[in-house]
Amino acid sequence: MVHMATIVPISLSVGANRIIPTVAIPHPLGNPNMTAAEEKKLRRHLVENALKALETEVTEQTVFKDED
Repeated sequence: MVHMATIVPISLSVGANRIIPTVAIPHPLGNPNMTAAEEKKLRRHLVENALKALETEVTEQTVFKDED
């Protein structure tokens, strides 16, 4: 499982094993200040990172930092 969240310490405290940091509490997978096209690109990027995290074998809690 991948936990996508804005507050990583909470994800760590509940024992999530794969964690993807997201944008902001009211908009975890988006940014209302972006154009629709920019926001779609951001969302796709976050979901692609989550899919990479799912493919990655982990033995302990891992926070997957943004690679771009």
